[in-house]
Amino acid sequence: MKILKILDAELVLVDLEVNLGDNKQNSPTLCAKYNGKIIPLNTPDGRPILMNIDNAI
Repeated sequence: MKILKILDAELVLVDLEVNLGDNKQNSPTLCAKYNGKIIPLNTPDGRPILMNIDNAI
C-alpha cells in the first residue's frame, strides 16, 4: 500500500435520516466533508463504504 495524494477533507459525525420502506430511521453516521459536500462513509446499518463523490449528499 502507498499514499498517492493527501486529500483535504474533514471528518464529521452527522445524524443521518434514511427511508427504509415505509419507515424513516436516523442514526449517527461518520461522513467526510469534501469540496462543500457531505459523503457518508458507512451505511445506516454500520457497514463501511468507499468514499465516492457520487454518494455525496
